[in-house]
Amino acid sequence: MRSPLQSPRLRRIIAAYTINRFGTWLGYVALSIAVYDHTHSALAVAALLVAGQALPAFVVPAVVARVESSTRRGELSWLYWIEAVTTAALAILLSRFWLPGMLVLVALDGTAALAASALMRAELAKAAREEALARAGAGPGAVPADGGRPQPATTAGSPADEAAHEAERQANAALNMAFSVTFVLGPAVGGAIVAGAGAPAALFIDVGTFVVCGALLLDLQPNVEEAGGDSVRARLQAAWRHINEAPSLRSLLLVEAIALVFAESAGPIEVAYAKSTLHAGDGGFGLLVASWGAGAVLGSLVFARSLSRPLGALLSAGTLAVGMAYLGYAGAPSLLLACGAALLGGIGNGVELPSLTSIVQRITPQELHARVLGAVESLVAICVTLALPLGGLLVALSSPRIAFLIVGVGAIATTPALLRLSRGGVARAAARPHDGSQTGSPVGSFGDS
Repeated sequence: MRSPLQSPRLRRIIAAYTINRFGTWLGYVALSIAVYDHTHSALAVAALLVAGQALPAFVVPAVVARVESSTRRGELSWLYWIEAVTTAALAILLSRFWLPGMLVLVALDGTAALAASALMRAELAKAAREEALARAGAGPGAVPADGGRPQPATTAGSPADEAAHEAERQANAALNMAFSVTFVLGPAVGGAIVAGAGAPAALFIDVGTFVVCGALLLDLQPNVEEAGGDSVRARLQAAWRHINEAPSLRSLLLVEAIALVFAESAGPIEVAYAKSTLHAGDGGFGLLVASWGAGAVLGSLVFARSLSRPLGALLSAGTLAVGMAYLGYAGAPSLLLACGAALLGGIGNGVELPSLTSIVQRITPQELHARVLGAVESLVAICVTLALPLGGLLVALSSPRIAFLIVGVGAIATTPALLRLSRGGVARAAARPHDGSQTGSPVGSFGDS
């Protein structure tokens, strides 16, 4: 049977996401280099990252709920066009450098970016699920192949239900592959453009990618009428009620947040590790990052080919691989072995993140997907904000090897809880029917099928 992801609509969403991620890397590299060149301060670069992550994290769920409440088409496109306008303003502001103004613009851009990412992931999963159910003759209003009556819902564990969940996982795998490939290519291309034409040129190319994304998604309408009413507050309360009434989901997000704080704290450690511990210089640092990126691509392939594997096992295995990579850094006597550890960590990254997204989708009613995923995006952003100073503090108080040892042990320590929570949530959630009528209780399973 033809994969649901071969439909033109789904391919267009994936193409838009890929273009957007590539452009985002160009902007990230350009802004980081420009801010450092103007200020010669690592703190200024850190402030840039905090503005783009921490500040938007507190408003993204409300933005997602607001977009979902609109019945007009093009609401998702407007988020990308807001990014285009703010990025163009940043490019212009570079000629008259003013850091406070740039931080405000980066915060606006980050808010639109995180909200758009959550909405697009939810929309792609929804479209993939609907496509799979239509092919199985089991979607809302779908007519079975034998000409019988339309079936308004699917039964948990039925072939149609399993096909729908497999389609969601395929969608997440496709987005993860796009992210991993652009993670490898984007920074390299961005650095070359900044070196050859300057940071403003890279930012204006980024503007073009946002405009293209908006145009590709003009006909999408992420409106959700169920689960919460018309007001933004009511919609947010519905999502929060679901998280509170799904103990496995709440606990899983808490443990994953702890794992992410350890995993994401490696950024400030890597530079000192490559240059001071391994004495590998700038080239060695670049090779280390490239090895991690190559591993992320391999991990994306592993996830895409593991549709029959339990999601909880994939999530815990991915986190374990990241932790083991940091232990490898701590003990590696040479750059070559450190790059081998980086490859392992990248594979873990490529498996861990899409597994988390798929788990959240399976334990959450479809009409709440975007809002809950928006909360997850915010949670990740907050974790990154906490992780960056943690990594810097560990290096300052000890050494890069000891810092990697600590964060590696911390990440590994979360894996038993991740596995237990994911397995424990399956039995409680799998028996619920997927009729879209629940607004605050768990629906679906974690995917141990």
